[in-house]
Amino acid sequence: MPELPDIAAYISALEPRILGQTLARVRVHGVFLVRSVDPPLSAAEGRAVRELRRIGKRIAFLLDNDVAIVLHLMIAGRLHWKPPAANISARNALAAFDFPRGSLLLTEAGSKRRASIHFVRGAAALRELDPGGIEIAGATPESFRAALTAENRTLKRALTDPRLLSGIGNAYSDEILHAAQLSPIAQTHKLSAAEWQRLYEATRHTLATWTQRLKSEAAVAFPEHVTAFREGMAVHGRYGQPCPRCGQPIQRIRYADNETNYCPHCQTSGRLLADRSLSRLLKSDWPRTLDELEALKRR
Repeated sequence: MPELPDIAAYISALEPRILGQTLARVRVHGVFLVRSVDPPLSAAEGRAVRELRRIGKRIAFLLDNDVAIVLHLMIAGRLHWKPPAANISARNALAAFDFPRGSLLLTEAGSKRRASIHFVRGAAALRELDPGGIEIAGATPESFRAALTAENRTLKRALTDPRLLSGIGNAYSDEILHAAQLSPIAQTHKLSAAEWQRLYEATRHTLATWTQRLKSEAAVAFPEHVTAFREGMAVHGRYGQPCPRCGQPIQRIRYADNETNYCPHCQTSGRLLADRSLSRLLKSDWPRTLDELEALKRR
């Protein structure tokens, strides 16, 4: 799922292409894509884009008649900049937004249709689509800690809850926790003051660094290949590869459509975290350390 740095890069790439431009036409190919009925789709056509805004993991196009188009790409949705009046007959093409300089295509890979578009009118309706998480760029150490300790949760769940923090998902939470040298299953109510400071600084630094990097790339070419697995990431998507800090192999916990990647040496004091499916299979034989894991592999 595109997260804060990816959404910021999309917006950075779109601003010189569509800001101030008239949206001539909206073409919708996906029958379940539009999740609102009022205002109608036609209310957006013929109107100029006056602002682009990130709302959590959503992109909002604010038009000059107080109507906003809000895109939520979910896991597999992506944006592509094409020549004017681009064809949307391909199976994964769900919508096109036609501007004088080109067409913005929304595609979604796979068979599950989760991406969505809302057409809303007015600031109040726009706020209803905001999950409410605080923006880390403007957060103080105190407000950051207060948000994450509203309930006692694991750090992984707290970081990725859009009601607590804005724009962080599976990929960048892995990177943040590795940078902070904290376990993804550590409880928010049990962190020390020093650990809170490390987490705060790692969150700000990780998001700022990746946002700047992706925006710099978007200044050269439109981000056509947005992915959760980036070259240069420390742990996310690097299962079995060496940790860039200590050299030990990265491990993972898999669940549903997601996985958590971590370094046991740097984050969990050498302890392996139980993978739900494998731990049920192995039960008491589940290895507790990397040495036990290697011994199990040699059996």
